[in-house]
Amino acid sequence: MSRQLPQGFIDLLSSYGRPDLTNPLLSALSDTEASISVRLNSRKNITFAIDGERVPWLADSGMYLDTRPNFALDPAWHQGLYYVQDASSMVMTAAVREVVERFFDNKPLRYLDACAAPGGKSIAAAEALPAGSCILSNEYDPKRASILAENIAKYGMANTAVSQSDTSALTRLGEVFDIVAVDAPCSGEGMMRKEPDAIDQWSPGLIESCARLQREILANCWKALRPGGVMIYSTCTFNKSEDESNLDFIINELGGESVDLSLAKYPGVICGLDTGSHCYRFMPGHVRGEGLFIAAVRKADGPASTVKAKKTAAVKAPDVEALTHRLIKGNEEYSLRQDKSGLYYAIPAKDSVFFDLVADKLRLISCGLPICTRKGKDLIPAWQLALNEHFDITALPTLPLDRAEALRYLHGESLASVPDDLPKGIATATYCGRPLGFIKNIGRRANNLYPDALRLRLDPAKGIDNNYLSIVKP
Repeated sequence: MSRQLPQGFIDLLSSYGRPDLTNPLLSALSDTEASISVRLNSRKNITFAIDGERVPWLADSGMYLDTRPNFALDPAWHQGLYYVQDASSMVMTAAVREVVERFFDNKPLRYLDACAAPGGKSIAAAEALPAGSCILSNEYDPKRASILAENIAKYGMANTAVSQSDTSALTRLGEVFDIVAVDAPCSGEGMMRKEPDAIDQWSPGLIESCARLQREILANCWKALRPGGVMIYSTCTFNKSEDESNLDFIINELGGESVDLSLAKYPGVICGLDTGSHCYRFMPGHVRGEGLFIAAVRKADGPASTVKAKKTAAVKAPDVEALTHRLIKGNEEYSLRQDKSGLYYAIPAKDSVFFDLVADKLRLISCGLPICTRKGKDLIPAWQLALNEHFDITALPTLPLDRAEALRYLHGESLASVPDDLPKGIATATYCGRPLGFIKNIGRRANNLYPDALRLRLDPAKGIDNNYLSIVKP
């Protein structure tokens, strides 16, 4: 397959005077297919079930696939045991890990992913943040924010909040974040192999408008970064206006100091074009992955501006508190809250001031550990809880499902028969010994409590064939 790239795009890259870099890139964009890669969820203690080439900058948990299976027909994908992510984007783990080790001595941090959907880079960062860190993943677009919240929940991360706000709203929080990641909306040149629209929409005007928007976002997010903190800026594009020029904007206009992330040690990673600052380019034709630009900048030391927020009163619900202590592993103290939909959620008591600040200043979609909702006299556990790293699988009766049954469960079907020894009431449906979701056993059958919005739309029978690829060993 050969793609016709915009002539203006070819001319722009050629004008940089680096044919050794741009010629392999243009050839790859025109004549090769995008790579396929997945990352394991290191929090869930699993291994790959297949052999394959490892991603150099994430060799412990990142792998390329030779073919693309239908991930939706793999229950392990719905369990959050792995995440489908472009290999280039996986470098966020290495970047955050280096920043943590160099500047923060592996202490718990507050991390902001300002343009976070669909969630891959938040997940990548979470893999590198010290235990006890808090993550705020924000997305402006409502539909993309919902997808973000779903992916964060499936991955099972704790101490997180997801907000749907313009980055200007982030300035209301004060300088509270140790690390701020800005994976900025861009012209999408790096997606030309994956998304035909990236070719069709390309224009110099789009580049100019994206670069201007990126500077606005960067200026907003800089105000949320504490003195001594580090901003990580990335795009999935190749032009200098959105990449090196905006890095210069952070340094020259906002007062940042360039940080060397040592990423050039990885094969195929290219240092930035014509700049004295540290930045890195991932280009098809040089790496097995899509386009990515990344750089880190440190904010000067000094006093931080702080903002007071009204304290959110903890909810007093003894039965929910008892359920929380029953379903959550460990001895950490939690404070109970309830959102407008009626969902009870728990936040670590030690982080309640931070999460209350976020709830007061931003439009929250999710926060902390979702626990349950009331339905009549019953407390129905939240679907997110089943997949969370803190859920105690021993707290409820379990119903093991084979792969065919698991797919029918994900499709939303009721379980027509259940074992006689399964107690009535709420139980956990499992696949390969790991939680998949909740059911309610009413005797001869069990009601499916998997949410309608998440249900598998494909015919589950199509997943039982010889083309199925098992990515992980649960």
